[in-house]
Amino acid sequence: MPSLLNPARPPAFCPGCSHEHSLRALDQALQRLGLTASRVVIVSDIGCSGLFDTFFTTHALHGLHGRALTYAAGIKLAQPHLTVVVTMGDGGLGIGGAHILAACRRNLDLTLLVLNNFNFGMTGGQFSCTTPAPASVASGFLNALERPMDVCSVAAAAGAPFVARASVYEKDVADLLARAISFEGFSLVDIWGLCPGRYLGKNPGASQDIQNALAGLPPYRGPVAPNLRREYASHYREHSGGARWEISEVPARFRPSITERREVVLLGTAGDRIISAGALLAHAAVSAGMHVTQKNDYAITVMRGPSVTELIISPEPITYPGVERPDMVVALSREGVHRRAELLARVKPEGRVVVAKGVALPPTPARVLPVDFQAWSIKRRERALAALALAARGGDPVTGEMLENAAASTLRGKSVDSTLALLHRAATLPVELA
Repeated sequence: MPSLLNPARPPAFCPGCSHEHSLRALDQALQRLGLTASRVVIVSDIGCSGLFDTFFTTHALHGLHGRALTYAAGIKLAQPHLTVVVTMGDGGLGIGGAHILAACRRNLDLTLLVLNNFNFGMTGGQFSCTTPAPASVASGFLNALERPMDVCSVAAAAGAPFVARASVYEKDVADLLARAISFEGFSLVDIWGLCPGRYLGKNPGASQDIQNALAGLPPYRGPVAPNLRREYASHYREHSGGARWEISEVPARFRPSITERREVVLLGTAGDRIISAGALLAHAAVSAGMHVTQKNDYAITVMRGPSVTELIISPEPITYPGVERPDMVVALSREGVHRRAELLARVKPEGRVVVAKGVALPPTPARVLPVDFQAWSIKRRERALAALALAARGGDPVTGEMLENAAASTLRGKSVDSTLALLHRAATLPVELA
């Protein structure tokens, strides 16, 4: 098999960095397993180890420090046929410790490579959770006050079924990585190496020193017999009747009712089902072959505070999801209006602002269309969708038929009937929208 390294982005580590050894070993392991770039995902986070995703031609996701395993879990559950490899430094190991414990317990088929060089190399050489107590690092004496973490012992205690540690300078490290990647379940490999940029200057060492240190620790080199068990995703599918986490396409069943880009903003408060209404609008637009983005903003509370959703609907691909000059705003509460008051001043003059009676608006150049939802016995949680149904009477940005199809396609049980009834009723309200 050919190399999966990206010829357009050659490795850019410090001279002598152990991460480059890990990079080459990982590439060799993927080749030995006969894996093509389209079947592999490299998930990384912050730090020098976080550069791995740019150096491979595989699928990739680069996330927040210590959180790489969470993204990897979602990818593996949604696309179980992919081989998902996570690279993380000892910095991310400490920051994301809870995620590592969860991964060990869960036993999802992921491979975690901990590129362990005993310090936060990218940010100045501060101590990490694996820094030896006698080491001299940029954090002064702090590492001497803590006991360094034995990554493998922690992982084995948490239930990881495949645990290994090795020096990156070992000749057979690529074979070890291949075994870990091919293992059906969660595998963790603690790869020890040296950081020439930050660590070696104050802590002289050599590959033999690492080998000597490893020899003094409990050996971990593969499957942990007491932890062997069923892989999580396959076990879950068995219990759930064969459920799969697959992304289904929304078929284009309708012709678009608009030919130009539209920006739509729904402004409400917690409990108004603003985001749910936006999701139905998005589905309706996609069912007409349109490109759609939806960006949400809501308070951390579920019963109080603003709730906002911004949608862009366009016949052309959308490169930026931010709404700048709305064509339509639905204003249902003071909280939502306050959160996005600046957008109301930027609504296009030919645009519309559908506002619930009693909600004060800042100045806006658009047509303001007041609606007394209470007079028509439309409940708070129904008003966002009712406003969209009113707008759909003119087919802009979608038609009523598209909204009904979205409800029937995405909702379940009694929610379908109640939502369709609301859409029909709202579409016939004697409200002047011209």
